[in-house]
Parts: sequence; structure tokens; C-alpha cells
Amino acid sequence: MRATLPHLRRAGSGHILNFSSIAGQRASAGLGGYSASKFALEGLSEALAAEVAPLGIRVTLVEPGGFRTDWAGRSMAWAAHDIPDYAATSGRLRQGLQEFHGRQAGDPARAAQALLQLVEMPEPPLRLPLGADALQGIRAKLRNVENDIARHESLTLSTSFQ
Repeated sequence: MRATLPHLRRAGSGHILNFSSIAGQRASAGLGGYSASKFALEGLSEALAAEVAPLGIRVTLVEPGGFRTDWAGRSMAWAAHDIPDYAATSGRLRQGLQEFHGRQAGDPARAAQALLQLVEMPEPPLRLPLGADALQGIRAKLRNVENDIARHESLTLSTSFQ
């Protein structure tokens, strides 16, 4: 972004695609470090979008779910040993990812086609979930956040000066 922005500012247009993940919206046990980096990218991209919109530059966070790439295969670095205390949480995720690898619903070629459509949009979204699992996961997260806020609204509001 640092290298690209001067050119986009001079052109008065452009579109930055930042690749986040469903993990940038909803963390999972065993993926804390990965989620933290994606959450950071989400915040950076939101701020950047607000900063560069008046300059004619657009920003979109691409938030894929499971795609048939090598993310959960050779690209995944696993801990050298398992800690039994985490078998029911991160251990279960590890096993699930290994079993699921190669059978993800997301098609990378179709994702590429969607991205080509995205960059042609006159008013692209700030966020573009890719895949049914990403869409369902983000919607579930938003419902959970809304439910937490609603259940504890009186405690939240109790912190204001009287």
C-alpha cells in the first residue's frame, strides 16, 4: 500500500484489495495469531478507506471462507507437539482442517471472477465475504455481537456521568 498509494493519489483513482479472511471477523480457537493479523488488517483497511475515499481511491476487504487452496495443506505450519489440555478446542480445529483440506466448498477460479466483477463496480463494498461459509459465519458473529450488546445495554449505559 505504501508503494502504491502515491501513484493512486496522483491518478485520483484506484482500488486497493486487502485480503483478510472470515478469521478477520470471527476468531477460532487455535487461530489466534492468524485472526489477530486479520483483525488488524480489517481496522487498517477501514481507516484507510475513510482516508482515501475523498481522493477517488476505493478499498475492499476480501473475506474468504474455505477455498481449495493450500492454506490448510503444505502452507500450514503446525506446532511440533500437541498439548492435551487443548484437544477439545484448538486440537479439534487442527484435526478438522486436516480432514477438510481439499474438500473446501470455495473455488479459487470463481473467486477470481468475483474479484474481476468487484473492481469494475462503480460503488464497491468495503467488505466482500467470499463463500457461503464466510457469509454465514459473519452473519452469526454479527447476531452474537448484537445479542451481547442488547443483554448488557443497561450496564453499558450505567457508565455515563449523571
